[in-house]
Amino acid sequence: MYHTMSATPTDVIATKSEWTIQDHPKANEDIPISLLIKDKSNQPIQTFDTVHEKKMHLFIVSKDLTYFSHIHPKYKGNGEFDFTTSFPAGGDYKLISEFTPKGGGDPSVESHWVKIEGQSAEVKALVPDQNLTKVVDGKKVTLSFNHLMAGMTVHLNFTISDAASNQPLKNLQPYLGAMGHAVAISDDVKKYLHIHPMTTEGNGPKVTFMTIFPEKGIYKVWGQFQHAGKVFTVPFVINVPK
Repeated sequence: MYHTMSATPTDVIATKSEWTIQDHPKANEDIPISLLIKDKSNQPIQTFDTVHEKKMHLFIVSKDLTYFSHIHPKYKGNGEFDFTTSFPAGGDYKLISEFTPKGGGDPSVESHWVKIEGQSAEVKALVPDQNLTKVVDGKKVTLSFNHLMAGMTVHLNFTISDAASNQPLKNLQPYLGAMGHAVAISDDVKKYLHIHPMTTEGNGPKVTFMTIFPEKGIYKVWGQFQHAGKVFTVPFVINVPK
């Protein structure tokens, strides 16, 4: 799968992965999952860098991108990570793991599809938002761009205020060592971008991310921020022109 960070990846170490999950996993049940990270010679990779406070960031999305989860598997050693999670409904989900073997310049990514048994949620078409302001957990969040075009550097600006008072939030807290995190995934679930914020003064109300969308099309973007000890996630659907 295509992936990129804040800019073009460099010195990405080639990896392979083996995923272990029980047969016939069901919705709304705790499901243990493990993955083994190996090098191109099929040997387990032993040492991983800590990036934004974790050795692995793992994202789970449903095929229609209505569901999103960001978790951090535990490293057991000898290349093996494990975690336990549950899925809200039956259907297909993509698990995207991001990690940096020691010596790698940028993170490596391994992904895996799982089919969950149970009643499926209603599939919703991914339609670009006409209004790029959302209210989530009492926060009003507006997304804007310096310009938006595939193949060019773009600044994603999240401006955050208190929804009740409309006052700008200037006391955001670091989340995993940064003022926020953002993930963008294309509507075909093939292109994945994990975007870290640019260095800015202060703790809000604006947090700016820089990235390059590789191709035109519809993407869903999730911004994650922390305020008063609680992480909140705000989603947007955008149409990136050519």
